[in-house]
Amino acid sequence: MQFHTILTSIALLASLTLSATAPAYAQSGAVSQTRTDETLLEMSQAFRQGNARRLSELLPQVRGHALEAWGAYWELRARLDTASPGEIQAFLNRFAGTYQEDRLRNDWLLQLGKNREWGTFMAEYPNFRMNDDRSVQCYALVTEFNASRAEVVNRLEALWLAQRDADDGCATAAEQQLKAKTLQPHSVWLRARLGMENGNQRIATQAVGLLDAEWANTVGAIYDRPEQYLAGKVLALRTRTKELVTLAMIRLAVKDPQAAANELGKLRWKTQLTQEDRSWIWGVIGKRAAMQMSNSAMAYFQQGQDEFMHEDHLAWKARAALRAGNWEQVSSTIAAMRDGQRKDVTWIYWRARALLKLAKNEADRTEAQRLLESIASVRGFYEQLALEDLGQRISTPPRPEPLTAAEKDTARLNPGLARSLLAIQIGLRSEGVREWNYSTNLHQNGGMNDRELLAAADLACTREVWDRCINTSDRTKTVIDFEQRFPMPHKEAVVQRATRIGLDPAYVYGLIRQESRFIMDARSGVGAAGLMQVMPPTARWTAKKIGLTDFKPHQINDRDTNIAIGTGYLKLVLDDFAGSMPMAAAAYNAGPGRPRSWRGQTGGPVLEGAIWAENVPFNETRDYVKKVLSNTTNYAALISGQSQSLKNRLGLVGPRDAAAPDPSLELP
Repeated sequence: MQFHTILTSIALLASLTLSATAPAYAQSGAVSQTRTDETLLEMSQAFRQGNARRLSELLPQVRGHALEAWGAYWELRARLDTASPGEIQAFLNRFAGTYQEDRLRNDWLLQLGKNREWGTFMAEYPNFRMNDDRSVQCYALVTEFNASRAEVVNRLEALWLAQRDADDGCATAAEQQLKAKTLQPHSVWLRARLGMENGNQRIATQAVGLLDAEWANTVGAIYDRPEQYLAGKVLALRTRTKELVTLAMIRLAVKDPQAAANELGKLRWKTQLTQEDRSWIWGVIGKRAAMQMSNSAMAYFQQGQDEFMHEDHLAWKARAALRAGNWEQVSSTIAAMRDGQRKDVTWIYWRARALLKLAKNEADRTEAQRLLESIASVRGFYEQLALEDLGQRISTPPRPEPLTAAEKDTARLNPGLARSLLAIQIGLRSEGVREWNYSTNLHQNGGMNDRELLAAADLACTREVWDRCINTSDRTKTVIDFEQRFPMPHKEAVVQRATRIGLDPAYVYGLIRQESRFIMDARSGVGAAGLMQVMPPTARWTAKKIGLTDFKPHQINDRDTNIAIGTGYLKLVLDDFAGSMPMAAAAYNAGPGRPRSWRGQTGGPVLEGAIWAENVPFNETRDYVKKVLSNTTNYAALISGQSQSLKNRLGLVGPRDAAAPDPSLELP
């Protein structure tokens, strides 16, 4: 480490220690430091508002601050389109090696690509260390004249089809390859299909526009009125290609799977659309029906061919087969998945389960055991289920060898980690998190090793920056430190409150870990607040239910009030769902009305909890339920010192008896 870097680190750590331990009035220079901190916060606000003039006025006031790089970044980024190359290069040189340097380079490369300044782009791109921006990567493909066309097209398709919004970088590269006749129009139509299916009209319009500007003008009407386009009732839409018909069918399937199935069943489409077109549409219809828990989903899927379906269609086909208890179909659908998808831990697990259900000989059982052994661990939901299927339970793994003083010092003297902690301390949490992630991901040869990650996590734990503690420790590959991964801040308050109202403290901790990572002042984009991320209407309703008659909205940020209301609400939804932990977790995340509908149609099957959880139609909630239950099981092992069962916590989930009264408490 260079001498000036060590000095910087020591200065940063000194400021951290000073501000964290000494009263403001007793600190030398504390008043001016506080004012500079406030200036940085004001600059952050001005940057969000796009106020370049104010940023330029404030920048001189943060010169010499440990986080000056952030102020300089905001000021230059706000006027990047007018800044001279010399100014940009001066910034990159001055803050060389920092997150802010690479962040500005990312922004500059995007601008260079948009302006088609390929010479400067090619000179600067090799210095881009993060290289995690798909748009920048696509611009780079435009400049790769020496690479093989097949290689460029393969990389372009992977980047472009994964983009969640319309962008200039990948569209530019796609246009270039279309003109060179190396990218096939079919790939462009796939991009349009994904846009239409995922509710992104801009993606569909941009993709179709690369092929024909007139066709692009029809996409909006197809998106809004697919049934009228298919019926030929939209006079403005004179172009009727099978590709545009396919887009209309996809859009109709999203809106009404049954109507799309009826339309696709008409004889004219069987002759005008190819097997590939029809199979993709049946995949969309089946997926949407499966997400609605319809018993018709499997019948829809079976009218198409797996080889022509998107990976998301196959995932939902496998889920629908699990709901139906059709293990033959589970097995064949997973076998039809592309290699990368099939190797996901989810489908390794269910492939093994299908093999065990269908086993015809010892070789099948041996292969199922091999698959389970390949993923079995305490690391996550399916890994834990695999352990149990192998006859083991979930227990706390042995702690790794204690960190040495030298290992701790290396983390403590890391300038990026020090800047990150300081940024979080003064209220720049988003910036601090990004710099922390950058510092732990980009270190010498491509990332910290396990011991370095443990040391970085220990530093965050010591500073009670619990989200960085957990997320950093979670990334170790060969060792696991459960006390880092599953910390228990506020233990007395959480355990006492949970025990008092009859909740498992491990369940509460499992939920808090997923909700807020123990960040006291966490606030979501929709207004959920505090450790347990309680929404204001839910807080008011729950406060009345649990007897907090003098509750005021601002009290939701108070630790004990937040825990009282969050645990109170969790207990109410848990009781409402007859003690079903997966359903209560889903209700906490998505509202109680949705899990009731996700129980399925009256007369449907009683499902094991893992199958029910895998069929939750919201990606966020599906992931949430699995992580909360996995967390809970690990916390229970830590708290009790005894081995645990995830399967027992998942239980069984069945449809509500149509004759029974709705047990709803009219939860908000």
